[in-house]
Amino acid sequence: MFRSGHVDTFCRDNLPAAEHLPDLRVKEAGLDYPERLNVTTDLVDRHVAAGNGARVALIGGEPGRVETWTYADLAERVNRIANVLTRDLGLVAGNRVLLRAPNNPMLVACYLAVIKAGGVAVATMPLLRARELAYPITKAKIALAFCDHRLLDELQAAQTLAPDLGHIVLFGNGALETLMAKPGYEHFTAADTAQDDVCLIGFTSGTTGEPKGTLHFHRDLLAICDCYAARVLKATPEDRFIGSPPLAFTFGLGGLVLFPLRIGASGVLLEKAGPPDLLPAIAEHEASVCFTAPTAYRAMLDKVGEHDLSSLRTCVSAGEALPKATFEAWQAKTGLPLMDGIGATEMLHIFIAAPREAIRPGSTGIPVPGYEAKIVDDEGNDVPDGTPGRLAMRGPTGCRYLADARQLRYVLNGWNVSGDTYIRDADGYFWYQARSDDMIISAGYNIAGPEVEASLLTHPAVAECGVVGAPCPERGMIVKAYIVLRAGFTGDAALTKTLQDHVKADIAPYKYPRDIAYVVSLPKTQTGKLQRFELRRIASEETTPATARHAS
Repeated sequence: MFRSGHVDTFCRDNLPAAEHLPDLRVKEAGLDYPERLNVTTDLVDRHVAAGNGARVALIGGEPGRVETWTYADLAERVNRIANVLTRDLGLVAGNRVLLRAPNNPMLVACYLAVIKAGGVAVATMPLLRARELAYPITKAKIALAFCDHRLLDELQAAQTLAPDLGHIVLFGNGALETLMAKPGYEHFTAADTAQDDVCLIGFTSGTTGEPKGTLHFHRDLLAICDCYAARVLKATPEDRFIGSPPLAFTFGLGGLVLFPLRIGASGVLLEKAGPPDLLPAIAEHEASVCFTAPTAYRAMLDKVGEHDLSSLRTCVSAGEALPKATFEAWQAKTGLPLMDGIGATEMLHIFIAAPREAIRPGSTGIPVPGYEAKIVDDEGNDVPDGTPGRLAMRGPTGCRYLADARQLRYVLNGWNVSGDTYIRDADGYFWYQARSDDMIISAGYNIAGPEVEASLLTHPAVAECGVVGAPCPERGMIVKAYIVLRAGFTGDAALTKTLQDHVKADIAPYKYPRDIAYVVSLPKTQTGKLQRFELRRIASEETTPATARHAS
């Protein structure tokens, strides 16, 4: 490891032990980065220094107040926020800063400013509730947060659960902006960080209800740009990127911020980016590269003809498995193939995908140049082509959990092993089969079944419950709960709505069970453990449940 630029050594101190780290293949991927590296200088300052400061970097903002920022605008705002961090708020290199906002240019400026000042950015989903926000605050020992003023309530509530968070600075209401306006704050020299200093912590959705913090280096942010974006996506500086994933998802961070900024292109950031919003925004901003989930592409099919999509040339699909039928329907309507891909928060971004000329409908693709992938059994042994097994991969990025014993399960013999079951064919293409853990992927969101169970169990009507994913043609999967009620409660439509509202109020609303079945008992092992695999089998096979069923 190189000499760290961090004064606060928390992240480096909490990296996995060397023997548990993945086998990183940086040189083998054809990548070479300097020992001293602050990624913000490559993403922003380099373009200004090259005379391209007038190029459009970001477009976005509150509905009705959309702004266009050039690279010079972005550079100055980043510098001003970095000065606020170091001069007014006392940040030292290595401190973690929580970020809470919808997708907008100010969130990006804060993100990059934290990194330029030598800090570690921890972005969070706007929909998260107080209890969900308290976990990363406590786990990463975060003392400072930048928060969009419209999203303050839940973060304030989280402070009572996570007293580490001592200071919240709001933006959008003039608070941060007033500090930024101080004379002399327009220039800032980037912190002298090493290429392998941590610059962001991405928290997973968690398969056990307890998310995992993934630690990523400065060089990692460039590596995903120089592998997937450069070698598979093949965008140009004239492209305009748009999409739906929140920047707290590394899928969104890469697709909407890192990839365009790396090459001097433009990113369009939508605060509202559901299917009804995305198509008109593509037309309005003449976007050419779109990042969203298969569910969104399916939902937009019937509206494609109502908007001018002539600017669109590249459509990336990830976040959940892409059905062949969706691929074919989208191509038939638009003439554009969907570029499927699989990534992971642990790997930072997409590591299997096919370039346009090599797409095979129904297949996720082939390893991104610079990455390797294979299929292994439960012991980590290679299995023959055509045999289902666990997906294993390695390359210039890899899993580093923050002080988490689950590192030993994800990294096996130097390979990163995901929770996905795949088959590799004789031509080296990878074909998705199923999740091999308790994660539910619904409309592109990762939802941990045990977390929903924990929420339901706090309601007095629920004696026991099991939560799994059930097939859904519109969303890929939906969250389905099997519930054993306490005496005195009746499993009717009114109770179903009550339980759904209870979950929406307790955790992020998109996690609520869209389908509830009331049962007399749950399948269990002889030791009393819930057999979720059996519930998954039931959910996949039943068309009309034998028990009471309510959905909304």
